Amino acid sequence: MKKVAFVLLALTSLYPGVPGALALAAGICFAMVFGNPFLSRTQSMTRKLLTYSVVGLGFGMNLVVVGHVGMRGIGYTQFTIILSMCAGLFLGRLLQVNREASFLISAGTAICGGSAIAAVAAGLKAKSENVTVSLATVFLLNAVALFVFPPIGHWVGLTSEQFGLWAALAVHDTSSVVGTAIQYGGAALEVGTTVKLARSLWIAPLTFLIVMLSSGEGKEGKVTVPWFILGFVGAAALVTYVPALKEYGDRLALVAKAFLVLVLFLIGSNLSKETLRKVGFRPMLQGFALWMISASVSLTAIHFNLIHL
Repeated sequence: MKKVAFVLLALTSLYPGVPGALALAAGICFAMVFGNPFLSRTQSMTRKLLTYSVVGLGFGMNLVVVGHVGMRGIGYTQFTIILSMCAGLFLGRLLQVNREASFLISAGTAICGGSAIAAVAAGLKAKSENVTVSLATVFLLNAVALFVFPPIGHWVGLTSEQFGLWAALAVHDTSSVVGTAIQYGGAALEVGTTVKLARSLWIAPLTFLIVMLSSGEGKEGKVTVPWFILGFVGAAALVTYVPALKEYGDRLALVAKAFLVLVLFLIGSNLSKETLRKVGFRPMLQGFALWMISASVSLTAIHFNLIHL
C-alpha cells in the first residue's frame, strides 16, 4: 500500500500546475511519516532526471531577446551575482554550513533559485540532503516574497518598471518573479521576466566555474565537463535560430519543468529524519540572511536610481 501511495504521489507531481514547493513538501512529509519504499532507486534516478530537466529548460529560452536585455544590464547583473555569491559563501563559512549546501544556497540566491540549484547540484554531484535543504530554503523565501514585496514596493514608491527590476534581482525563482511582479502591473511583469531570464543564462558559466573549482577531488584531479550545461545552451540556441522549432521547444520546456517538479518530489522523499538532524538549521539561517542582504541592497540601489534599465 505504501508503494502504491508513493507512485501515485510521484505521478501527481507531473500534473501541470503543481507547484515545486508543494511537490518538495509532499516528498519530505511522505519520507518523514512512512519512509521511502524505493530509496535506492530514487537516489539513482534523481541525478539523471535532474540533468535532463536542466537541458530541457533551455528549449524555452530565446538567446537573442534575453541576451539583448542581459547586455544592457550586464554591469549590475554581474555585481549582484558576485555580491550574492561572495556574501553567501562568507555567511556559510561564518555559520559553519556544509560546503555543498553553502554553494547551492548562494547560487540559488544569486541567479534563479531552484533551477540554479538543480544545475549546480548536478555539476557538484551534491548529496540529496544538501539539495533538499537548499531548495526548501529558497522555496520558503519565494513564498514570503509573494506577500511582502508588493506592499514594500508601494511603500517605497517604486515605479512598475523599478519593481519588476527589483523582483528579478531579489526573488529567487522565475515563476515566483512572475507571481510577484504581476501584482504590480504589466510593465513590472515584462521587465521582471525578461531580466530574470537574462540572469538565468549565468547558470552555465557559474556551474562550470564551480565544477572547475571543486575539481581535484576526483580521479587524477581531472575536470569533468558538465555536459548538461552545453546541452542547456545548445537547446536555447537551437530554438532561437531555428524558428520552426520554437513551438516544439516550448512544449519540451513545459515537459522539462514538469519533470523538474517530479525531481523535487524525489529529492524530498530521499530525506530522512537522521539526515535532517545532521544538516540542522544553519543553512536556513544562511539563506535568510543572504536574501535580506540581496533584497535590501538591490532595493536601495534601485530606489536611488543607482541601477536602472
